Amino acid sequence: MASGVVSFGIIVVLFLASANAQLSATFYDKSCPNALSIINSGIKKKLGNEPRMGASLLRLHFHDCFAQGCDGSILLDGSSGEKTAGPNLHSVRGFKTIDSIKRNLEAACTGVVSCADILAVAARDSVVQLGGPTWTVPLGRRDSKTSNQNAANNNIPSPTSSLSNLTARFGAQGLSTKDLVALSGAHTIGQVRCTVIRSRIYHDTDIDSAYAKSLQSNCPSSKSGNRNLSPLEDVSPTVFDNNYYKELRKQKGTFHSDQELFSGGSTDSLVTTYSNNEKTFFKDFAAAMVKMGNINPLTGSSGEIRMNCRKAN
Repeated sequence: MASGVVSFGIIVVLFLASANAQLSATFYDKSCPNALSIINSGIKKKLGNEPRMGASLLRLHFHDCFAQGCDGSILLDGSSGEKTAGPNLHSVRGFKTIDSIKRNLEAACTGVVSCADILAVAARDSVVQLGGPTWTVPLGRRDSKTSNQNAANNNIPSPTSSLSNLTARFGAQGLSTKDLVALSGAHTIGQVRCTVIRSRIYHDTDIDSAYAKSLQSNCPSSKSGNRNLSPLEDVSPTVFDNNYYKELRKQKGTFHSDQELFSGGSTDSLVTTYSNNEKTFFKDFAAAMVKMGNINPLTGSSGEIRMNCRKAN
């Protein structure tokens, strides 16, 4: 019985390793040599006008990977798909930016570059554009033909999550606690709607009172102002740096789930490390992004290369 379990585990590991081995940084070198520069050009143009979009594109990649793997399924239109899942409805954005980049890629290399790969590269280029680290993105993902609303609802962590829930959700994707803390540093950029943080800033006790009041000024306790925006980290919200961790140590986590990372638990030491050493944070974040980008990719003959990221061919 035990040996059977071990054998099964080895088969699963080998299968996953085989799937990920088909991803390669040079995947488009011959079939679409300008693919990366086309994506990068689109990101620079958009973020030059709207830096906030960098955080949105990074989040889009994260939410895509956590549903049914990094397969571009979040981009598919449809009332029963991931776009309308609880964590995404009226929240995820950046679809028009991806559409624009896809059109330029199709003009250069018809039917070659997947929407899933666009998301992965756009996330990396957004981080770099906002002052963060770079990393080599393995390429060759293919696009799913379906979108999974239930997976998005069940797999994407909530901003009200406890540390144990966060650890479990990330662990289910093959990501470690270290990956969890490093990837959470993405909240050093971006903004959040009032409706998402209202309960925290009026009812939680593990938040700096002055910080809570500053957020309350733009987020009334009544049902009004639901769409009012506040930065996730207000020191340098359009710069990718390690201020997120410095703020957690001051009980200035905007989400309850953020502050859970520094609340007397097992992740306090990592938060302290990243707050003191931006270089270490950048290194671990880049490694975790590569790892996350390898969650269940479709490769080989699986899936398809969508002509339009919003619908299956």
